[in-house]
Amino acid sequence: MVFVILLGSRALHGQVLVRDSNAARVLHPASSARRVPGQDIVDVLRRWFGYKPSSKTDTIRLGDKPVLSVLPAVGYTLQTRLAAIVAGNLAFFTSQHPHARLSVFTASPTYTQNRQFTIPVQSNIWLRGDEFNLLGDWRYMKYPQSTYGLGSDAPIENRDPMNYKYIRFYQYGLRKMGDDLYAGIGYNLDYHWDISESGLADSSASDYAGYGTSEKSTSSGFSVIAVYDSRPNPINATGGLLASVVWRDNVRWLGSHSHWQSLVTDVRKYLTLPAGSRNVLAFWNYNWIILQGKPPYLDLPSTGWDNFNNTGRGFIQGRYRGNIMVYLETEYRFRLTASGLLGAVVFANAESFSAAPSRQLESLQPAVGAGLRIKLNKKSNTNIAIDYGVGTQGSRGLFVNVGEVF
Repeated sequence: MVFVILLGSRALHGQVLVRDSNAARVLHPASSARRVPGQDIVDVLRRWFGYKPSSKTDTIRLGDKPVLSVLPAVGYTLQTRLAAIVAGNLAFFTSQHPHARLSVFTASPTYTQNRQFTIPVQSNIWLRGDEFNLLGDWRYMKYPQSTYGLGSDAPIENRDPMNYKYIRFYQYGLRKMGDDLYAGIGYNLDYHWDISESGLADSSASDYAGYGTSEKSTSSGFSVIAVYDSRPNPINATGGLLASVVWRDNVRWLGSHSHWQSLVTDVRKYLTLPAGSRNVLAFWNYNWIILQGKPPYLDLPSTGWDNFNNTGRGFIQGRYRGNIMVYLETEYRFRLTASGLLGAVVFANAESFSAAPSRQLESLQPAVGAGLRIKLNKKSNTNIAIDYGVGTQGSRGLFVNVGEVF
């Protein structure tokens, strides 16, 4: 356990979340990297205080006890002002067969100076020899946050402060269909209440008011999900491919305020570059589409509202919103020390949204940035990710994760 103070006086993004909770195989270190023993923060602290570095192996293996990574932190952003976070993940095996997959719990309770309070918990549990997979995303949020209107042409001057409380309950059950391929069904609930709007500074009508206001909203429905995942380790992928598709149908008889359907596709590819190294070139494509119907305003596709709140580094969460979201990102990850204690990344992303009800994509909004990686737990290969991104119209921010962004 470590304590970190993170400061960024011009930051715009208020999310400090743990990720990632998808599937993983047993971790086997590359032979070329075994020449230098791995190090993490615990090893450094033990050395500072006169103890020998930990003798634990560099990876989690079958039969090991669950591996816990915890990061208490204090941060500052314009979105949250001061924020206190306890972020962490728990990695473990539920079976002992040679190709067992890693189960993961992640959580990051957060309280901010703006009186925002969030408790997000993600889970990924493998059962019966990895034949079945349970994926969960549960959260409670008391969350004052601004919206900026609809479409990716919305100017940053259209800031509209809002306040609401929010419960999310997403739960999926999948069964193995083939090598690295799983499919199943799920239930999705988004419930917002005590919704209020301050309005635009010039007193003109906001896009939220034009779309349709409500003191509460409910989206409730079933979903169909398919996932292909060949990554060796989802907490810090060094190779492989993730491709997932989720179709969701929200229906009135389950409590939805309206009948609407959505489709989310998520594709991530990882390449070792150069070959034989531990450096990784990663690509991410995330598309979120409203297929039909009119969702509540707060349930529309929006920047930073993917399952792990990580799209759009360089922009404040909720900066863009609309009926269709198209998102692309690439990142290059490289070591700064042979032991893996320190690393760095450079990244670039771009997103485009339609307004609502329009389905015409508007301007492409790019962002770029760089970040530092600090090894929090060498056994699960968990990094503290500290990134700074710069977007258009003066948007910029500090982004912190336990585990990689994607």
